[in-house]
Amino acid sequence: MGGDKAAISEAEAASALRWWLESGVDAMAQEQPRNWLEAAPSAPAPIKAPAPAEAEYPSSLEAFHTWLSSASDAPLAAKGAKPILPQGADSAEVMLLAEPPGRDEAASGRPIGGEAWELAQRMLAAIGFTPDQAYCANLTCFYSPGAKLSPEQLADCGEAARRHVALAAPKRLILFGDAPARALLGKPLIDARGHVHQVEGVRTVATFHPRFLLTRPSEKARAWSDLLLLMEKPK
Repeated sequence: MGGDKAAISEAEAASALRWWLESGVDAMAQEQPRNWLEAAPSAPAPIKAPAPAEAEYPSSLEAFHTWLSSASDAPLAAKGAKPILPQGADSAEVMLLAEPPGRDEAASGRPIGGEAWELAQRMLAAIGFTPDQAYCANLTCFYSPGAKLSPEQLADCGEAARRHVALAAPKRLILFGDAPARALLGKPLIDARGHVHQVEGVRTVATFHPRFLLTRPSEKARAWSDLLLLMEKPK
């Protein structure tokens, strides 16, 4: 599954196997019988606020990256806030849109850092992708210790993230964590999980951030079921 993908190495295969074992599964299937001819469950479409005029955001992904790192009106932009820019190429097999960066991300310069990135790589390998096939970004790219998103900031982040997804044009999208689910789907992660969504025409699932899974390994099985939903062929 997963379409055209590069063959993974022995190390990558071992990494994927570790993820499956950590998730409590030993086969590429769910525990309950599944009618594969039945359409995957879809969540009701959230009520969307009017999208901003396209001219408000850059028209290319490269220009969008520049805007994220330097524009004073970018979500959570503030003096002294450290930008953690997206990584990867456009039209990727999968885009990972994660919670705002924390200490590990600030230290590594990656949208997902530290042990959470190691786990994210195993999750990617489990569905047949290498890190090079993923485009990684944060809901807001600024590391601002102690900052919490207000409802207005969350709405701003959602508008910018929709433009980001449209410009990156991935084949699939994974929302890692509660804030991305609220910003892009209009509902908390607990309600967004277990359904296939569409964001800017891209097949999307929401699941737990790898950072959360490191502290709650019992949730890895549910995260695996979300990844399976992402990889099912659209009906």
